[in-house]
Amino acid sequence: MTRPVLILASSSPRRLSLLADIGITPDKIIAADIDETPQPKEKPRFLAERLALEKLNAAMKTEKTGSFILAADTVVGVGRRILPKAKTPDDVRGFLKLMSGRRHHVFTGVAIGTPQGKIMQRVSDSTVIFRELSRDDIEAYVQSGEGIGKAGGYAVQGRAGALIRYTSGSYSGIVGLPLFEVAQMLRGAGWRF
Repeated sequence: MTRPVLILASSSPRRLSLLADIGITPDKIIAADIDETPQPKEKPRFLAERLALEKLNAAMKTEKTGSFILAADTVVGVGRRILPKAKTPDDVRGFLKLMSGRRHHVFTGVAIGTPQGKIMQRVSDSTVIFRELSRDDIEAYVQSGEGIGKAGGYAVQGRAGALIRYTSGSYSGIVGLPLFEVAQMLRGAGWRF
């Protein structure tokens, strides 16, 4: 009996690497190109959930039935404020100043579509606290270039790890894919690895 096809609806190398860490190699990777603009007054948790579902729906429209499709999206929230992917060094600088010494949440929405068309969703909510960051701390991190393209302007698995004093929840969820939740969802949907 052959295993059903698993498609990862994400071009993120971090998500692919995280899946490999638990022995999962998607059969196919597609980039689900969607508009990631938050809706007016949308809260970070709901944005992560909505974007994961929209990525799944976009992938389901282009892929044949009979496949499992995994989609995810990570959103950093400080209170009700959404911190998008940093596009410039000034974004990284501003985000780090805002998060310095403060608690923030990293929400990673996961959506899985089954061969039968069933959709499963979860949101991983993790807490991160940076220590009080000096101007030199922030500038050194900005100059590393590591925060560009990352939600909230930092990568917990990189140099930012030296600036973070506390995390709770799913470390892999902070990186970009909550592995425990994904594994449980896939098992529950009937995909075996």
